[in-house]
Amino acid sequence: MARGKTLTHLAPSGEAHMVDVSAKAATERVATAEGRVVMSKETLDLVLTGNAKKGDVLGAARIAGIMAAKKTHDLIPLCHPLGLTTISVDIEPDQAMPGLIVRSTAKITGQTGVEMEALTAVSVACLTIYDMIKAVERGMRIEGIRLIEKSGGQSGRYHAGKG
Repeated sequence: MARGKTLTHLAPSGEAHMVDVSAKAATERVATAEGRVVMSKETLDLVLTGNAKKGDVLGAARIAGIMAAKKTHDLIPLCHPLGLTTISVDIEPDQAMPGLIVRSTAKITGQTGVEMEALTAVSVACLTIYDMIKAVERGMRIEGIRLIEKSGGQSGRYHAGKG
């Protein structure tokens, strides 16, 4: 654990609880997350040409990620339900990997951050990609899901290094 940091979802007695954000000011909060789905060049080509048996892989993954972000509080037990002002999911091919890079940015003016919403969008978009093309390649890897940057709130700005 980082020095000087405490786990906010633990009560003094040690049990998990939802953080009370009622005293926090509503500020603009933005978070961006990313992840990768690594696959063979042949599978990537199949996705990019739109010839996957289940249909539009990228479109379905984008919609699934957006839907998941809006349901984060239903999936992660101690997350607050949020009225996101925007959520985007962008998917870019990377021929060198080969595979797809999935990025999501969530935004709100509120009392708590949107890191979990951005991370949930990326996770579910990556899982949807896997689901839609697993019949072609079961050995795909979902990796590197992480927070890239966030702004707003008491903790201020965060930007991840390379990796």
